[in-house]
Parts: sequence; structure tokens; C-alpha cells
Amino acid sequence: MPTVRELAAPYENFMLSPRAGPGVCARCFNLTDGFSECYACTQSEHHLDTVAPISYSVAHEQLHHALAAYKRVNGTVGRRLAAELAAVLWRYLHEHERCIARAAGVDRFDLVTTVPSRDHERDEQHPLRWIVSELIAPTRERHARLLRRTEAAAQPHAYSPDKYAAVQSVADQSILLIDDTWTTGANAQSAAAALKAAGAGPVAALVIGRHVNRDWHDNDRRLRTMNRPFDWQRCALCAPSAA
Repeated sequence: MPTVRELAAPYENFMLSPRAGPGVCARCFNLTDGFSECYACTQSEHHLDTVAPISYSVAHEQLHHALAAYKRVNGTVGRRLAAELAAVLWRYLHEHERCIARAAGVDRFDLVTTVPSRDHERDEQHPLRWIVSELIAPTRERHARLLRRTEAAAQPHAYSPDKYAAVQSVADQSILLIDDTWTTGANAQSAAAALKAAGAGPVAALVIGRHVNRDWHDNDRRLRTMNRPFDWQRCALCAPSAA
């Protein structure tokens, strides 16, 4: 059976490490045209204490396709993609969960949960919840299904404090909220709002891919200058700022 390191290894060739610095959103690490925050972050309320993207997910490229396909493709291909992404998440958490906790102001997260799918039926079978609750060791014992999608009307990529509701007590608990992709951050911020409304302490978001478009402004040049292979020893929160 392949090891975590072996399953994650192929992704090192196309994952790109977010780094704080000029022209990078201080909240979500999106690439900006010289601004301290991206447009989406200036338009949303903020309930997350910190956000940690593992890699940039470049539109229509390898990580983007893996993150889209693992939850839509059945059979052997879907299971292989889920196992590989689980390995990426496992290895990152092993190396850097303490960085996320430190940024959120805690020693360790009490609970781990995922952002629910907007489709109730799809949420029941979502592979990310299986990955976090059963497959990977760093989160298995702390996972709890803390949120449900409400019937409130809300656009898929729009922030709404009523989009989710807590399903159990989270009073004073520190929570690591995991999602596969961050595009506008609206779902993660909405989920954090529900957890905070239920009394949660610090809430941090960990996402596998921070979505970016290569053809927006100067992104192509900036993405091409990023180091490969992926550096597992440095994360967006602990690496020195990029010049």
C-alpha cells in the first residue's frame, strides 16, 4: 500500500505555495493588483480568525481538475483522486497544523469539521467529510459534523450569516474548518459566522486550493516565478514574506 508521502509526491510538481507579501491579499492569499486585500475580501464580512491555503489552484490546471473531479467522478478514478488529496491534506496537517493554531491564537484545535455542500443529498456522500472524519489520522478523532445547510436563500458564492446553522454545542471550542477550494471565501466565512453565533472560540479555515486565474492581470508571470517542487517545510503562515 502506498505511503502518505508517496501518494502526495506527484502533486509536488504542480502545487504552488502561497506567500504573504506585496500584491497578496492579507486575508486569503489571493494575488492582487497591488492591493492589501482582494476584491472578494473587501466585500465580505470576516468571521475566520485565520485562513491557510495549502496551494494555489490555477483555473483549468492540474490541481483545479483534481479538486473538481474527486467529488464528481465515481469508481477507481474518484477513489484514487480522493486518496491523493487526502495524502496532501494529511502531510500538510502533520507539518503545519501548529502554524494554523498559532495564527488563530490557540495551542491546538478542539474540533475539526468541513464546510457543508449546498446540496443536502450531495453533502451526505461528500468525499471530503469521509477524508477528514475517517481517512486521515490528524483529524479523525476530532472530527464532528457541526454544521448543516439551512433553507435560507443565498447565492453559491455570496456571504450569508444564515446559510448554515450549528447542529450541536460548540461553546468556547476552537475549530478547524476544512474545505477543498476557496474561491470567494463566502462559504467558509458563512460557516464561521454560524459557528461563532453558536458560541465557538477561534475558528480557522484550511483549504487545499486557493483558486486563481492565470490570465488575470500579472498572474501568469507571478505564478511562473513560484518555486517548484512544492516546499512541504514552509506554509503560507510560517514562510518568510515574498519580496
